[in-house]
Amino acid sequence: MQNYVLILDFGSQYTQLIARRVRELNIYCEIHPYNKIPSNIDDFKAVILSGSPNSVRGEAVLHPDLSKLRHKKPLLAVCYGAQYLAHFFGGEVAPSNTREYGRANLSYVSANELFFRNIEVNSQVWMSHSDTIKTLPKHGVLLASTKDVKNAAYKIEGEATYAIQFHPEVYHSTDGKQLLENFLVHIAKVAQDWTPNSFVDQTVATLKKQLGNDKVVLGLSGGVDSSVAAILLHRAIGKNLYCVFVNNGLLRKNEFTNVLNQYQGMGLNVKGVDASARFLKALEGQSDPEQKRKTIGKVFIDVFDDESQQITDVKWLAQGTIYPDVIESVSATGGPSATIKSHHNVGGLPDFMKLKIVEPLKTLFKDEVRRVGASLGMDKELLGRQPFPGPGLAIRILGDVTREKVRVLQEVDAIFINGLRAWNLYDKVWQAGAILLPVNSVGVMGDERTYEKVVALRAVESTDGMTADWVNFPYEFLQKISNEIINKVKGVNRVVYDISSKPPATIEWE
Repeated sequence: MQNYVLILDFGSQYTQLIARRVRELNIYCEIHPYNKIPSNIDDFKAVILSGSPNSVRGEAVLHPDLSKLRHKKPLLAVCYGAQYLAHFFGGEVAPSNTREYGRANLSYVSANELFFRNIEVNSQVWMSHSDTIKTLPKHGVLLASTKDVKNAAYKIEGEATYAIQFHPEVYHSTDGKQLLENFLVHIAKVAQDWTPNSFVDQTVATLKKQLGNDKVVLGLSGGVDSSVAAILLHRAIGKNLYCVFVNNGLLRKNEFTNVLNQYQGMGLNVKGVDASARFLKALEGQSDPEQKRKTIGKVFIDVFDDESQQITDVKWLAQGTIYPDVIESVSATGGPSATIKSHHNVGGLPDFMKLKIVEPLKTLFKDEVRRVGASLGMDKELLGRQPFPGPGLAIRILGDVTREKVRVLQEVDAIFINGLRAWNLYDKVWQAGAILLPVNSVGVMGDERTYEKVVALRAVESTDGMTADWVNFPYEFLQKISNEIINKVKGVNRVVYDISSKPPATIEWE
């Protein structure tokens, strides 16, 4: 049996946070839809049931098959999971008189209960539900209450099953990490042995076994994910890794040359391909964001196919897919996935390429990728590089894409990013960039009226990109950057700053 934790997802907005908190305990976990319990269930030492926007009393109730889990694995049921166990196993769930959402404090905690080890009365927890547990399930034993929620936590006598009405995974639950540690480490006896070094050793060994002497081609982007994937693959197969860095004409200013120089000395076999004219030609006249993405993806595959055919006997395509890409491409409820992004590295390739996919990072969150890269001894500047969208500046140019618009946005973006570095703000920002808006603005320069473009600056703080807050920059910084952009970039006469958070907005505008 492996030291893995299985998280069954019922569609909660917080499910990924559960995984992140578990990973912070140096415990490996995986998220799977509630109705697709993995076949290798014996590899998991404990199971967590997530929350859900659904109600156990509604017609769209989500029914997991718990026959393989209860009495066999330590089980922690969170929110919807806790209500499910109550509603269908001898208890009662009813609508709350008032919606129970937000901060609450524990008013009662069962004494000498291992589940609440080092957690005191008055500990703050986060509630997010409209139903409440009126009666505990058969053999249920009350463990904790709040002022408004009597059955805030319980266990089921005779089995290692625990249930909580609140969310320990969110930061507002001040002792949430402690509670997860109590359940996973002290009750389920899961070992805390999942570290960046152990990931590297295990992944390199797996890649060696999976790939053997086969040749692999990898599309480098210059970003953290593809770079860390390249180093792992290089450790596993050495000279059999062929890296290709494609200039799609939508990169940041001077990025093609800078990235190629950055890879020098890393021991990688990298070929730079300037296909900018090919991409820009294909994008002519296209304004729809989804169509632009599809066009870029198609041209990239064509360019990549041309390059891969120059490598004899290549059998694999490596991608820098990370865990949020995988999760966002799977529906928690078993139906069609909601399309959040269509430029993820998730999915198949055209049949004509006939390449198998290898994804060394598909189980990692972004910050974990960076920690793995650090354990590999990679350059701090490369590891600290901010995320950049796969379609590049095409989705930061709202409307159709032209060479002149790319030039303008590259100049604006360079001023913004260089300014962040000069003010020592770059490393404090998750992601920053500029957006060229499809509107003209009246202005005055000298004694002449102008009618030129508007650009929006965007900068957010985040841990993994799933949620994000806008960065509250000093006014002096924004003033300087705005003045520099308007004075130096011909064609722009107005600068605005985006103060929207994710959700409800997204980080990118398209």
